[in-house]
Amino acid sequence: MGITISQTSRFLATVALGAAVVAAETYYPPSEGASGWRRCRSDEEVQNNAGMDPQRLESVGRELSQIYKGPWQIVIIHRGYLVREWFGVPAMPATTFDVWSATKSATGIAYGLLLDDSRNRRLPKNTQIDLDSPAYNFVPEGRPLSDPRKEGIKLRHLLTMTSGIPGQSQGLLGIAVAPGGGEYELALGKQESRYGFSAAKLFAEPGKAWEYSDAAFAHLSLIFARAAGREIADYMKERVFDPVGIRNVGWDWQGGAGNIGPHTNAHSGLRLSARDFARLGYLMAHQGVWQGRQIVPKWWIELATQSSQSLNPDYGYTFWVNTNGRWPGVPKDAFAFSGFASNRCYIVPSLDLVVVRLGYDPPAWPEPALLAPVVSSIMQVPKP
Repeated sequence: MGITISQTSRFLATVALGAAVVAAETYYPPSEGASGWRRCRSDEEVQNNAGMDPQRLESVGRELSQIYKGPWQIVIIHRGYLVREWFGVPAMPATTFDVWSATKSATGIAYGLLLDDSRNRRLPKNTQIDLDSPAYNFVPEGRPLSDPRKEGIKLRHLLTMTSGIPGQSQGLLGIAVAPGGGEYELALGKQESRYGFSAAKLFAEPGKAWEYSDAAFAHLSLIFARAAGREIADYMKERVFDPVGIRNVGWDWQGGAGNIGPHTNAHSGLRLSARDFARLGYLMAHQGVWQGRQIVPKWWIELATQSSQSLNPDYGYTFWVNTNGRWPGVPKDAFAFSGFASNRCYIVPSLDLVVVRLGYDPPAWPEPALLAPVVSSIMQVPKP
């Protein structure tokens, strides 16, 4: 059964009263190459240290293990404890997976840092960029524009999927280049996809329609490289991955070989284990702070993890959000990295909860299958 709004409100009020104490006692795990996450090694520790019902968790693991075959990982982190983890053969704890479009949210984190650097005049040549910056001011490769309306695309449109650049509903799924073609040429409307679809013409005015578009998102690689003078992958390694102990990580590049690029793939290709992905989620759950250091700007996390527009209130700035009740039975402050093949990193800050599921399939699965049952196993959450 789900949690009612009044019950969730009472619980969140209790959490708020103890926020200062929780902040003072926050645990941060060493890297996986050291001792890694602290763990609950018995049902008693699950109950006493993590405050969760071990029997409920076992039923979750048993059900998911029976349904989904092949390599996958699930990790549950509560109160800084690795409470439970399950694997599908032949995956192991250090196995990494391409998280597919969950990569977009990592790109979003990089943009939060970039915008904060601009605010504080830390970018090369004192470059200034904000959410209202015209996107093509930073994409000279896109000129002459394939559609004059592209002049109205702002950075915020790209980060919220409201640019008007064609995507899935318009037949442009992913970035399927023709032989010899380039990903960025396709994204900029200079070449058609291998299936004959084009991003040359906007299907809607910027800000007037929501469209899941990898072609639009690819612009963010070009903008970032020009504004920061660095690649997203390198920037994130130095500013985020290394400080939180993520060592076993890869990130694909795209382009080059006579075409524009190569640059970090902004929309896909980040490779992590579930344990390390949980570090990224844990960082976000704790307002971007790690061992007393503000890694990701708090203002950006607050902005990015709420509805960004009314066209699709389930989408923030690169994160999927629960502002409008996308995940029933889960607190409204929940948000997620989300990608193809059911790759997820769910974060519920009010519960100090991170739930990661990585794998190669299925292509899609019912969202309530994991997060809500895990939330219901937290014993402090009032039940109907």
